[in-house]
Amino acid sequence: MPRTILIADDNPLIRKTLCEIFEAEEDYDICAEATNGQEAIDLALKHRPELIILDLSMPVMNGLEASRELKRIMPSVPIILFTLYGDIENEVLAADPLVDKVVSKGEARNLMGYIRSLISV
Repeated sequence: MPRTILIADDNPLIRKTLCEIFEAEEDYDICAEATNGQEAIDLALKHRPELIILDLSMPVMNGLEASRELKRIMPSVPIILFTLYGDIENEVLAADPLVDKVVSKGEARNLMGYIRSLISV
């Protein structure tokens, strides 16, 4: 049975690209797509994903705020913060250990490797 992933990004092109990455993978399925952090929380409660990918900068609630709430209600679910600002990884992880990995959108080709390191099939 494929592992389930929730994607939250306000940019429809980024969401589409991520969905295409997962369509090529047999072991992973997108269970839901959100356009902001609050929607990500609502969809995570409904779909219970095994991994969550959050954009850092989103309207309504950003990725860090959403990760805090998601870790409170789903502490064992890994969260990847997907951002244009990949150079902030150490800063974010030190300030907010509730994010399991920070991945630059420029490193999207390496995303599956990070996902496999957080959840194995």
